[in-house]
Amino acid sequence: MVKDCSTDTVAQAVREYEGVTRKKVIGDMIRSLRMANPDVVASFGEDAAVIRHNAEDALLLAADGIWSKLMEADPFWAGYCAVLVNVHDIAAMGGRPVAMVDILSVTGDRIRDEVTRGMVAASAQFGVPIVGGHLHPDTPYSVVDVAILGTASMDQLIFSDTAEEGDRVIAAIDLDGRVHPSCCFNWDSVTMKSADVVRAQIRVMEDLGKEHLVTAGKDISNPGVIGTLGMLLEVSGKGAVIDLEAIPRPDLFAIDLPFEQWVRMYPGMGFILTAKEENVEEVCRRFGDAGITAAPIGEVNGSRRLAIRYLDRETQVFDLDQNGIMRIFTEGGACR
Repeated sequence: MVKDCSTDTVAQAVREYEGVTRKKVIGDMIRSLRMANPDVVASFGEDAAVIRHNAEDALLLAADGIWSKLMEADPFWAGYCAVLVNVHDIAAMGGRPVAMVDILSVTGDRIRDEVTRGMVAASAQFGVPIVGGHLHPDTPYSVVDVAILGTASMDQLIFSDTAEEGDRVIAAIDLDGRVHPSCCFNWDSVTMKSADVVRAQIRVMEDLGKEHLVTAGKDISNPGVIGTLGMLLEVSGKGAVIDLEAIPRPDLFAIDLPFEQWVRMYPGMGFILTAKEENVEEVCRRFGDAGITAAPIGEVNGSRRLAIRYLDRETQVFDLDQNGIMRIFTEGGACR
């Protein structure tokens, strides 16, 4: 049972979390960038852009950057995460990662060496090579950004904007990990695992896409499990009510971790998905076989509001109709 859990406290913590509030400027930028192209199947609002390669296959393209505060705290972990988050973006779409390029800006050789050491460690572990990029060796700041290419069959893609009313919401998180010593909002469940284990975990999403077992999905990113679900619902034009008690979690008492911190954490391996009721058990079993704890935590509805429930208390976290997280489609439209 979640101890001393207040839905009001959790809702406020998620709404005010920097991992969520930083997303609100995305919409203004995107509205100046969007261009129609017949070969672009999906773009903004998805974890990776989908570009038609031929009648059957798609190329997936994504890029991600790492917070400067993480670079300052632990350059190795920042480099590792730069690879990790990009691999997640391709996996979340039901795809297979192929290769990466990076842009690295550094103030000196020590940070450069630590960042690249972290990147190489993750690249080798996940089996996705770094094949080029660009280096700024003399900047007044240190930043690492990575772009990734992936592939998928058109009929196995998992989108963010396709959740439907009545779908069950599933949270899947590898609980076998630790709070990373360099960042209290990072749950590291990957650095201690073998290559075989993490690659098998990533492949679960590809298999779910191939067998059409889920209706929508995203990797759990900086906004945490509730914030990431909010982004999925925002682009799907839907709402949901979720049960806080059902969210997978480690023994929070044993590791002295407040619940409102857990739901804001970026997990080393975690996804939020929607699925038809008849597929929920099989989806959870697939994740369980790969060492990831998955459970149904709520249901999608048409309200365009995300609410959380605990015992007899329910609190709205986001009104996605009035105040979206990314604010991409305030003037209407969809990802595709």
